[in-house]
Amino acid sequence: MTAPAAVAPTAPAAAAAVTGALRVYSAEHIDAGRAAASPEAAETLAWARAFLTTAHPDLGRSGPVCPYTQPSLRRGLFHIAVADTSPGASPGGDLPALVAELRAHYDALLADLAEESDRELLTVLLVLPQLDREDSTVLDELQRKAKDEFVEQGLMIGQFHPVCEEPGLWNHSFRPLRAPVPLLAVRKLLVFDLPFLTGDETHLNHYLARFAPEVPARIRAQLVTSVRARRQGTAA
Repeated sequence: MTAPAAVAPTAPAAAAAVTGALRVYSAEHIDAGRAAASPEAAETLAWARAFLTTAHPDLGRSGPVCPYTQPSLRRGLFHIAVADTSPGASPGGDLPALVAELRAHYDALLADLAEESDRELLTVLLVLPQLDREDSTVLDELQRKAKDEFVEQGLMIGQFHPVCEEPGLWNHSFRPLRAPVPLLAVRKLLVFDLPFLTGDETHLNHYLARFAPEVPARIRAQLVTSVRARRQGTAA
């Protein structure tokens, strides 16, 4: 059997860049050994390939844990940003500022993509090695505060952590958001993301306004109430 031909990236991978407090790498440059100053980048990329792109017996459905990671990698659209922990850097970092910087880098990459299919696959991970790996409280709160603005503007932001307790959608005993390093992941909000937004009325309203703008506001409000009630009943 011959191996399938590799899919070329949509554009030449950008070299590693230091932007403010972040070092940003493409997957291709991590593979080339150009992230030696940020070993967490290679660790995170290895985890993404080993865990996110593969099936898991406890996932509760068929297919990979994350259906977007492998296509993103194949198209050269997977990037990892690492908070600077070099001597002289702020020990804890200004976390909201790091999130803002992550967003700015994502927007810059997005602006160079003409095809909507590529824009949907663009993924940027922000690795935060300075956070406690045995307690996800700070990361969970950081993600919770950022999510309101990100969803409103058509983006998803998710948190991953070695001890993240967020359950899976199809198997509540599965922990799909566990990663070896605390991190945040950003990509475009997609119509398939509805299950991730049902726990918050504001997020649901933003989703419906974006994907069902022709639905009257009164009907959207009724739908929000119905979806939340059904999800609460399922979880009970």
